[in-house]
Formats: sequence, structure tokens, C-alpha cells
Amino acid sequence: MTNVYDKAHDLAKSLQESQEVQDITAALKLIEADPESKRMLDDFRTRQMNIQQRIMGGDVPPQEEMEQMEKLFEVLSLNLNIRRLFESEQRLSVIIQDVNKIISDSLANMYDPR
Repeated sequence: MTNVYDKAHDLAKSLQESQEVQDITAALKLIEADPESKRMLDDFRTRQMNIQQRIMGGDVPPQEEMEQMEKLFEVLSLNLNIRRLFESEQRLSVIIQDVNKIISDSLANMYDPR
């Protein structure tokens, strides 16, 4: 019988070796080498995390704040290395969502077999 945990570790290793993770790592190295880009990205991530925590706590940020974040994202995306990072993160996110769906779909009929 296959050990589920071994398969999970195999999947994690495959993700770590994926082109998407390699692209994220490369973009982060370039951003780290540019103090202004790093500062802008760190500021954006801090604001983003703050908003996400507030939303999880039931607080709805004002529309102006959300629009401000969208504009900041657009400005950051003008930076080639940050844009590469965002695009690579998005591609990795899609892969993770797809894997999650595959797993969920495989268990969907467990409680409602048809």
C-alpha cells in the first residue's frame, strides 16, 4: 500500500523543483539586490498582510483602501523584477489550487457516492 505521506513529500519536492519556484527564487534574488525594490515590495506585503488579517477578523476595509492597494500593485508591476515575481507566484498559486482540486475531487464521492 502506498504511504500518503511519502507521496506528499514527493509532491513537495516536485513543487520545490518546479520552474515556478525557480522563477520566484530568481526574482527574489534580483529584488534583494535592489534596496528600493525590496523596500517597495516589503511595504506592499506588510499592507497586504494587514488587510488580509483584518478581513479574516471580520473587518471590511474601506473601498478607498482597496483601490489604493490595487494602484500600488499596478505601480509595483512596472518594476520588471517585481512583475516577474508576481507572475511566478500567480502561476505557482494556480498549480497549488489545481492540486488541491484534484485531491478534493478524488474524495468528493466518499460521503455521497452516486
